[in-house]
Amino acid sequence: MKKQYKFGIGIGIIILSMGFLAWLGYGESKTYYHTIAELETLKGSAAAHRMRIGGTVQPGSIHRVTGRTDFVLLGEGKSLAVTYVGSDPLPDSFVDNSQALVEGTLARDGRFAAEHVQAKCASKYEAAPGEASRPEKSKGYSAPGGS
Repeated sequence: MKKQYKFGIGIGIIILSMGFLAWLGYGESKTYYHTIAELETLKGSAAAHRMRIGGTVQPGSIHRVTGRTDFVLLGEGKSLAVTYVGSDPLPDSFVDNSQALVEGTLARDGRFAAEHVQAKCASKYEAAPGEASRPEKSKGYSAPGGS
């Protein structure tokens, strides 16, 4: 009976420890999405959380310095200065007027310290003006069994 009691206590401690570590990991991995306009309304601990913010890269604002990249995101009539100091290279589509999603924390001076940057160039995925939105048949090609 004593061995079973000790074994039960040992398993209970292991399960409680694993549950506590899982709870801590969940709290650390949460990332909140905010718009640029919402940032000025955040107070206290809400401003200290990890967050994601999306916007358009302001033309002419990208400045690359050794080890970091500074730029400005625009959205909803507001702007946000961003400093990226991550180890991953910025995507090729990260250019002026591209849509970008940054992940990191808001610094006390109002700048956003980004650890990850995702970018896409919306014009790359849209049909050019005057083109059909779906591909047309190429001249000189007919489908198998067609005329």
